[in-house]
Amino acid sequence: MSAIECISSGIIYRNPIPHVYSKHAYFPSVLQLEGGEMIASFGIGQAFEAPDLHTHIARSTDQGETWTLEGRLYPGTTDRITSDACRLSHGENGEIVAFVIRHDRKRIDEGLANPENLGFVEVELLLFRSRDAGRTWSAPETIEPPLTGPSFEMTSPIVPLRDGRWLLPTSTWRGWDGYCPNGMRMVAFASADQGKSWPSYLDVMADENGSVIYWESKIVELEDGRLLAAAWAYDERESKDLPNQYVVSQSVEEPFSEPRSTGLFGQTLNMMQLDDGSILTVYRRIDEPGLWANVSRLDGVEWVNEGQFPLWGQRMGGLTSQNVNMADNFAVLKFGAPSLCRLADGTVYVSFWAVEDGVSNIRWLKLRVG
Repeated sequence: MSAIECISSGIIYRNPIPHVYSKHAYFPSVLQLEGGEMIASFGIGQAFEAPDLHTHIARSTDQGETWTLEGRLYPGTTDRITSDACRLSHGENGEIVAFVIRHDRKRIDEGLANPENLGFVEVELLLFRSRDAGRTWSAPETIEPPLTGPSFEMTSPIVPLRDGRWLLPTSTWRGWDGYCPNGMRMVAFASADQGKSWPSYLDVMADENGSVIYWESKIVELEDGRLLAAAWAYDERESKDLPNQYVVSQSVEEPFSEPRSTGLFGQTLNMMQLDDGSILTVYRRIDEPGLWANVSRLDGVEWVNEGQFPLWGQRMGGLTSQNVNMADNFAVLKFGAPSLCRLADGTVYVSFWAVEDGVSNIRWLKLRVG
C-alpha cells in the first residue's frame, strides 16, 4: 500500500489586507507546465457566492512554494452582472485550456442556489485558451451543451483522453424555477475536435427515482484504458449525504456500471491514479473533521480502501453543516474543492480553499506518496 507524507505546505493566495477590504479566495485549479512553471486559477470575491467572484491567475517559478498574483483571467462582462468559476487543463502542444462557467447574477441579493427548490442561476459554459503559458488568453468560446440542463455544475476540468478525445464531466442542475427535464444526473460532454464542438455526452451516474444527486464528479482514465468516475452522493429526499459513489467503464464507447459505494463519507472529492496503480482520493470528510487523503485500489471493479491520511483541519470544528436545507449548507462551508497536480519530481501538489481567521485562502500541501 502507498503511504502518504505531507512534506511542505503554504499559501497560494490570501488577502494581504483583510482589515481594509473583503477579498476571499475559492475553488483552485493548478497545473505544472512543460518548463517547470506552475499556474493556478481561483476565484476572488467578497464572499463564497458573491456576484463579484471572478477568476484570477497566479504563477509559481519554484515548484509551487511561492506564488505571484497576475490578475483576472479576462475582464468580464460590462452589460450585466456575472460571476464565474474556472478549472484548468492541458491541451495539445503546450496549450492551456480554461473551462469557465459564468453565472447570471441579476438576482443580486440571492446566492447561486434557490433555497426553495435547489434550483440554480442561469449559466454559460465557456472555453478560454492560452498558448503562452497562461500570460494571455483567447476570447471566450461558447460550449453548446449536448443536452438540456438547464443549468450545469462546475465540477471538473476537461479530461483529455489518450486517443485525443476530450471529456467534460459535469452534472445537470435545475433551473431557478425548478425546471429539470433530464433530472439531476452526472454526465460527461464529449469532443473529438479539441473542444470546438461537443455533440454528444456520456451518461455516468443517475438515480432514476430522482432522489440521489451526484455532485463534484470526477473522471480518471486508468492505465488499462478504463474510465473511473466518482462523485459526492446526496439523497435529497432524506436530506443526507451517502457514501461517495463510483462507476467504471471499459472504454469511452461502453456504458458505465451501476453506482457503488466507495466506503468514503465525504464531499468535493478529487482523485488520480498513482504510479503503482492505486487510486489517491482527497476529499472533505464528513464523518471526521478536515481534509483527508485515501489510498484505494480497484480489484476488478471492486473499490478496496487501504489507508486514510489526515491532511488539514482535523482539530477544527464548524467546518461543515448538516442541516436539511442543502442550499443553507453550501453557505456555511469553510473549506473544500481540492485540486490535484502531479509534479515533475513525483510529488503530488494538493490545493484547496480554507477559511482561517475569518479569511478564505487558497492553501497548498505537497505530498510524497510511496
